[in-house]
Amino acid sequence: MGTATQLLARKDSAVWSVTPDTSVYSAIELMAEKQIGALLVTRGNEIAGIVSERDYARKVILQGKESRKSRVSEIMTPNVITARPSDTVDHCMTIMTKERIRHLPVMDGRRVVGMLSLGDLVAAKIAEQQATIEQLETYITS
Repeated sequence: MGTATQLLARKDSAVWSVTPDTSVYSAIELMAEKQIGALLVTRGNEIAGIVSERDYARKVILQGKESRKSRVSEIMTPNVITARPSDTVDHCMTIMTKERIRHLPVMDGRRVVGMLSLGDLVAAKIAEQQATIEQLETYITS
């Protein structure tokens, strides 16, 4: 089973962020441009929160707010749940399932080293299961 560090090594290492003062519209525009579902919200070198497409849908669209006038600080999730680089894929999946989140920043101390999505973890599990199937097929046919 792989670790968060191993998963991050296989994907684009960029972690995109916005400030709390960024308009919601600009944040959603950046997510669309980068084809990602969440952004870290930073204040200087500190994490202030995380904002996702889910936040946009629930806190802007459903509440009738205007995305060009609303600020990220109004809809972000301030308490960010994180993983450590040494955490296993299974542990990360457990965190995400328990907390009902789809994006998990990976922190090495106070430094962000990457962001894992639920899709990243599912792809890793599928690859692991496929490798096991291939090993069993090789064993059986040998």
